[in-house]
Parts: sequence; C-alpha cells; structure tokens
Amino acid sequence: MKKTALYPGTFDPITNGHFDIIERARNLFDEVIVAVAESKDKKPMFSLNERIHMTEAAVKEIKGVRVVGFDNLTVELAHEHDAKVLIRGLRAVSDFEYELQLGYLNNSLDETIETVYLMPKLKHAFISSSIVRNLLKFNGKIEHLLPQEVQQIIGSIDKCTLQ
Repeated sequence: MKKTALYPGTFDPITNGHFDIIERARNLFDEVIVAVAESKDKKPMFSLNERIHMTEAAVKEIKGVRVVGFDNLTVELAHEHDAKVLIRGLRAVSDFEYELQLGYLNNSLDETIETVYLMPKLKHAFISSSIVRNLLKFNGKIEHLLPQEVQQIIGSIDKCTLQ
C-alpha cells in the first residue's frame, strides 16, 4: 500500500528549510504532497498562484512529490488525497508548542491522521519565510535562503508589488 504524506503550509515563499523537509519526507514516504494554503488571515506577500508556481519549480526534480493549492481544513485535504500522515517542520523549541497543538487538533478531527515532525539540517534551521519576506522588503541578500528556481521567480516579479 502506497504511503502518502501531506506537507501543508503557506510557503510564502518556499525556503531551503522547506525544501530540506520535503526531501527528508520523500525519503520516508512513497509520495509527498506539498499543500500550499491560501492563508488569507496571514496576508501572504505572494499570491496563491505565485506560491504554487514557486513550490512546483523548487520540487520539479524530486520524483514522488506534487504540489496542490488548498483553502479548506488540512484534515479534509488529507482525506481527498488519501494521506494519513501530516508532515510538519520544527526549526526551534519555539515552534514546538504551536506545532504540538496543531497536531493534537488535527488528530482530534480525525484519529487516523498522524503528524510527523521533521527538523531541517542545522544550516537551514534559522530560515523562515518571514525572514525572507523582511529581507525582500529591504532588498537584502536572499540567495542562501531560497532554492535557485524560487530566486529566479521572485526576481521576475515586480518589486513594487512585494512591499
């Protein structure tokens, strides 16, 4: 039986830390679905379509990984794709409490859903999308934080729209 994992997030934008988690998850599961959330409450810098495009570009070389957009409960999306495992990344202890609560919430909605927490490599542990967005606002250096494909896409987006 094929083991499918769902890796939900806003990916605003997808970073090297996210990419590292995707590669690690793919080593554990037959298929990894990277689920890009609409997340209107978070007011993302990039549109859903831009974030999907960036994520697809970043993972295009990894067999067994696909990207979907969504605007419903993560558990509902997992059902739609027959995924019984949710992947969540942990960078630091500060992530743990929130992620633990989210894992418990998802399990309370469906007891068959398991959450697997993965840590990125230490060199990526400090990277967050919010750090990247802040650097983008000030034209800071981001090359070491993002997959090359994502850098190219961001470079092609009108900088005025990123403020």
